[in-house]
Amino acid sequence: MSRADKIFVSMCKDIITTGYSSVGENVRPRWEDGSPAHTIKKFGVVNRYDLADEFPIMTLRPTNLQTAIDEIIWIWIKKSNDVKDLNSKIWDAWTDEKGTIGKAYGYQLGRIIDFPEGKMDQVDWLLQTLKNSQSSRRMVTNIFNHDDLKEMGLQPCAWSVTLNVTGSKLNMILNQRSQDILVANNWNVCQYAVLLIMFAQVSGLQAGELVHIIADAHIYDRHIPLVEELIEREQYEAPLLKINTEVKDFYQFKVDDFKLLNYQAGKQIKHIPVAV
Repeated sequence: MSRADKIFVSMCKDIITTGYSSVGENVRPRWEDGSPAHTIKKFGVVNRYDLADEFPIMTLRPTNLQTAIDEIIWIWIKKSNDVKDLNSKIWDAWTDEKGTIGKAYGYQLGRIIDFPEGKMDQVDWLLQTLKNSQSSRRMVTNIFNHDDLKEMGLQPCAWSVTLNVTGSKLNMILNQRSQDILVANNWNVCQYAVLLIMFAQVSGLQAGELVHIIADAHIYDRHIPLVEELIEREQYEAPLLKINTEVKDFYQFKVDDFKLLNYQAGKQIKHIPVAV
């Protein structure tokens, strides 16, 4: 069975059984009817995915990998904050009058910084370090720029990536300040697994572990019945991710360079209420 399914089920059971409920507190998020969107949460959840074993996509319900990859390319390769550069509408709710999400995500990765190695953006700095100094323990990105928070459509949830080479394997830590587990968990896991694969391939390395650290892992109150139904579903074998191995330039990766083979998953959950 899929390892990603087992991790998801274990995490959700722990949150629902032993998590902390915000009921009775004054919370910011609201449901569409104006009522408070309470959560049950766990602090400091850590999940580990070994990409040498399998690609960590859930089979309990389908994850739209193509759209997820399109977003990660938008952020990390296009370094864009303009929603017209996306092939989906997932950022429309946070778009300003200029059609951007402000100084968030791709904008931060594309900012030129005066590194000790020279002036470049954070992505180019990672690529240069992987090329010239793979033993470095300083390959850390940060897009939670406090100076620009007031100009962001949404303050970054996934805010920091750390790369580390162990032998011939490239490993990654993804730090996330907050995560809506039902809506975003496997979406983010798949995205950053693909990002790790991209960095590894252009650096002549093998993709190793993705370690996902979630500071506030929460399930919204109206999502609990959906999660409880989901985690009781049948689980299937993880599919195979086929990658275009001809791509050697990080900036040449495209959505079509990644294809899932033999992906079997349960039915999609429809009408998930969204808290804003």
